[in-house]
Parts: sequence; structure tokens; C-alpha cells
Amino acid sequence: MSRVKANIEVLPRSVQVLLAFGLVALVIFPFSATDFYIQSVTRMMILAIFAMSLDLLQGVTGLVSLGHAAFFGLAGYALAYLMPQNVAASLWLTLPLAVLAAALAALVIGFFVVRTHGIYFIMVTMAFAQMVFYLFFDNKALGSSDGLYINFKPSVVLWGWPMMDLDNKTTFYYFVLGALVLVYAFLRRLLWSPFGRALGGIRINEQRMRALGYTTFGYKLSAFTLAGALAGLAGFLWAAQTGYINPELMGFHMSAHAVMMVILGGMGNFAGAIVGAFSFEYVLEVFKDLPTLGSIDLGKHWQLWIGLFIVLVVIVAPRGLLGLTQSWRGRRKAGDE
Repeated sequence: MSRVKANIEVLPRSVQVLLAFGLVALVIFPFSATDFYIQSVTRMMILAIFAMSLDLLQGVTGLVSLGHAAFFGLAGYALAYLMPQNVAASLWLTLPLAVLAAALAALVIGFFVVRTHGIYFIMVTMAFAQMVFYLFFDNKALGSSDGLYINFKPSVVLWGWPMMDLDNKTTFYYFVLGALVLVYAFLRRLLWSPFGRALGGIRINEQRMRALGYTTFGYKLSAFTLAGALAGLAGFLWAAQTGYINPELMGFHMSAHAVMMVILGGMGNFAGAIVGAFSFEYVLEVFKDLPTLGSIDLGKHWQLWIGLFIVLVVIVAPRGLLGLTQSWRGRRKAGDE
């Protein structure tokens, strides 16, 4: 098995079955859940899309970005500015324009950052993201640190006929679930296309790809732009769900949040990004709800527990939670032999 194939992974049958059961569970979940939990799982699915967009860079192309949240937040701001104060704007207008805004920002920023490598790439992406963050944070015309409210969810009307009501929490849940499935299917297909294979080759040995005649700059810029567009899709959905957007969603903490989700689930196959997003958010809520023991409020120190949890996962499962399945499968085969 080639190194590219080993990283991208043909998902084991057990993982495929797990993902199928997970999809079924997501489909039937709203029938037995309250609005609070429906909204919580909707948020997890949005973050899963965000994590998959970063995995295209980090797990497939080998570009570790600490500024990916800039595109997430930009799309949310695009929705806020496109949405009138007294009426709902059309989804068919706001969604493409918000994603396009994120993609254009990624194209411009990527034109400069993909020329760098290694630690310099990481630092430059973070620097650009901080520039975008402070552009919005310090500018009253852009909402300043207070952010912006979005009074309506986009309307989904086709030829005067309302197709769905996104104000309904269950309807919005299924809309996000559909987006999650489509993004996952698209990215999995992309992995095995000539473009995806070229990205995998760049991750392994960029110099050799250049020697073979590939213009690696163009491939990396395309991947960076596509990842920014998908992050914009997630940011649009986040803003539509919460009805509020602020500069913190562009900050370093949000980018680091995405990196941890990708690492937690396992890089390079997109299923890991989904598992990582759901696992990270669930564990986060568990740690925040820890009880008080004596004079120590355990839940107050949730950052400490989540940090220890990530370190433990990296030590025990360096290839992420999905990597545990492959490790178990490999040990079982070795035992049978």
C-alpha cells in the first residue's frame, strides 16, 4: 500500500458500518429529542463541516493552518450584511455570495501564504487571520467587538413557492445534515480524483512532484481556496443558526478548535474530522458540566481537562480515534497469523 493510500485510507468495513449507523442515528434523532439537543447536534454538524474543510489542507495537502477561522467568520459577516433588517433574504442569494466571499478571501490570502513552507506557513496563516480579526474588531462600521445580529434565517423560496422553513429547528437540522453529507461525499470523491492524488503527492514529497512536472503552487492555492469556501459554508450555517456573529469566530481560538477536532478524529479521510468534531464537542460539554468537589469547581477548569484529554488521545491514538479501529484490526490479523 502506498504512503498516499495509507494516509487517505480505504475505510475499513467496521468504520463504514459505524458511519452508516451514525447517519441513521442522525436522521432519526429529531424524533426523540428536544429543541435544545436538536440545536446542539446541529452545531456539531456545522463544526464537522468546518473540520472537514481544514482536513483538506492539513490531512490531505499537509498544510497546517492556524488562520482557517478567518474564512468561517467572513462568511458569517457576509450573511449579516446581506440580510435586511426587516425581511428575510433569499438563501439562493446569500449562500452563494457568502461562500464566494470566503473563497475570494482564501484566494487572495492563499496567493501569499502557499509560497511559504513548514512553520513559516503556520505563522503566516495565523498572522493574516489576526489581521482580519482586528479589521473587524476595531472597526465600528463592521460591528466592532460587539458583532452583528441576524434577525432572520434565509428564506428558501423557488418560483414563489416556499420549499422549507429554516426557522423551524428540525427543518434547519435536516438542511445542515444534508449539507454535511454532500460535503463529505464531495471531498471523498475529490480524494481519489487526479487533483486529490496530486495533493497527496505534495504532502509526501513536494520536490518530487515538481520534478514530475506538477505546478505545486497552483494545486496548493486551489486546495487553500476550496478549503476556505467550505469553511465559509460552515460559517454561513453557524451564523444562520445562532443569529449572531462576532470577531471571536475569526480568532486564533476558533482555528485551534478546528485543528484539535481534526487531530482528535484522525487526519486525511474526512470521516475522522466528523468523528473528531462530534467527540470534541461532546467531551467539551461533559467537562463543562463536571460537579464541584469540596471547594474545587471542576467544571470551571474545563480547559485543563480538555487539554489533558487531547494529550492522552495523541499518546494513545496518534492517528486519531478512527486510527484505533485500524490498530485493533491490525493486532487481530497479527494474532490470527
